Amino acid sequence: MQEMTNPTPVEWDRTQSITGILKEKLAADPSRPQWERKSSIGSDWIPVSVAQFVEEVQAVAAGLIASGVQKGDRVGIMSRTRYEWTLVDFASWWAGAVPVPIYETSSAEQALYIGQEAELTMVFVETHAQALIAEGLKEKVPSVREVFVFDDGAIGELTERGQSVDPAIVAEREESVVGDDVATIIFTSGTTGRPKGVVLHHSNFVFLTHSGRIGFHDVCNKDTSRTLLFLPLAHVFARFIEVLCVATPTVAGHSPDTKNLIADVGTFKPTYILAVPRLFEKIFNSADAKAGSGAKLKIFRWSTKVAIEYSKALEQPGGPSAALKAQHAIASRLVLGKIMELLGGNVEYVVSGGAALGDRLGHFFRGVGIKILEGYGLTETTAPVTCNLPDRTKIGTIGVPFPQAAVRISDTGEIETKGDHVFHGYWKNDAATADAFNDGWFKTGDLGGIDDDGYVTITGRAKDIIVTAGGKNVAPAVLEDGLRGHPIVSQVLVVGDGKPFIGALVTLDAEMLPGWLENHGLPPMTVAQARNDERVLAAIDRAVTRTNEAVSRAESIRKFTVLGEDFTEQNGLLTPSLKVKRGATEARYADTIAELYGEK
Repeated sequence: MQEMTNPTPVEWDRTQSITGILKEKLAADPSRPQWERKSSIGSDWIPVSVAQFVEEVQAVAAGLIASGVQKGDRVGIMSRTRYEWTLVDFASWWAGAVPVPIYETSSAEQALYIGQEAELTMVFVETHAQALIAEGLKEKVPSVREVFVFDDGAIGELTERGQSVDPAIVAEREESVVGDDVATIIFTSGTTGRPKGVVLHHSNFVFLTHSGRIGFHDVCNKDTSRTLLFLPLAHVFARFIEVLCVATPTVAGHSPDTKNLIADVGTFKPTYILAVPRLFEKIFNSADAKAGSGAKLKIFRWSTKVAIEYSKALEQPGGPSAALKAQHAIASRLVLGKIMELLGGNVEYVVSGGAALGDRLGHFFRGVGIKILEGYGLTETTAPVTCNLPDRTKIGTIGVPFPQAAVRISDTGEIETKGDHVFHGYWKNDAATADAFNDGWFKTGDLGGIDDDGYVTITGRAKDIIVTAGGKNVAPAVLEDGLRGHPIVSQVLVVGDGKPFIGALVTLDAEMLPGWLENHGLPPMTVAQARNDERVLAAIDRAVTRTNEAVSRAESIRKFTVLGEDFTEQNGLLTPSLKVKRGATEARYADTIAELYGEK
């Protein structure tokens, strides 16, 4: 059994709450910018100092108290990532309440489930459409007293209510919150079954924030550090970064609309961002598509190859050769520098999580000049367990444990972790809590290993392992990640459990398809037409052949089917964190899978 702990000391106070971190920053430098809010007119970003933020937090907390919120009450937040989300989050903590995220894409049924399970007392939403969902929830959940709408002036209304509350009462409420108090309940999106409520305490966030401040020192702890939050704050990854920004000099902004993301990144100019691998795939595939055809496409592909070779050479003794450095300089002028500009021009680090990034993209972006720090974590671990750090990076791995975090590989090959970052249990579910631990170690459900240098790798999900009729165990992740690298491939589901060979269901990227067809001299087609076009299928077949080079013949994809629709949250086949719901997808396409194996 492999086991390792990062021994780096972490100084932190177990009794401190998340707002205690904010108060420390207020005492140290009240005038320092904490956030920047995008101007309603133009593209300017307006600073919000630590003192201003605390004043707003206290005002909203007073409004919550005036509205009857008691210590420990659960408060729902259903919104895109925006400043008001963060404000209500911290105001809830200040008032001793427990904010409960609801993904802004959640259906009425999903919101109702969370409302009932968490016994929410009030719900904040962003839009009128979400307000309809929340009002329906209010009718069916007796504990829900009020619904507040950000777009209808919720913050102003609460601030006005709070004026009747003695500031001493607000201060007393904040001071009553300690590390052992519940900070949030996050209902996992889940790829199977009903979501479970992960109970995280203030101590989980306080510890991991101090640990992250050490591990990510060069990323977030410099006077020039800036980041733009655009991943859902309903997800623990963005939530951890939100708190980390308060514990460090980082100035952060919010970008709620992904359609404006590139423009927002360009004007905000972050020094680091957090993202999921799908974003990198989109950036790369978009750049590939914009390269067009002929000489321009050849230059792009050459530059891509140079970037990857340059990155790989950085890991070798002596580094890149003089010839490779010269090629890299030319590639940077012609292609790579333009990709840097897409991310605002100042991005030095990107923290990637949520799914495996893959060697190709990791090396490409490092070759561009962006250090991608791929990490790994779960809701139950308050986000990161391991991560590639600025001074300890090995592409293709999920890095080393965070300071004071322990990781081991069980006898069955499962990654397990222990430390103050690990949750205390599931909400009202003792059986699931007991099943989640093995002798005090949290069982992640992921399979992996630890190399001689202490870097952790993931080989797949324990529940996702496919066992073919021939008895071959196949981890689908490496095949799915590899095939998704093709510009027109959106999602991939590898199948073959109990079957004679490995197959795959493939979906097409409707956004990338038109440009790809034009670049390859093909006429415009809909997804429905392209899925049956011999030239499109031949291109995907070549991508399958390249993907299969990473595995043995017994593990390789022998046949594939291109579907007529994508996997999305709306059709119930993707989680809000963009993971494919394997069981639901296999059930929906049972007949298609049967046809793939000649069973129908």
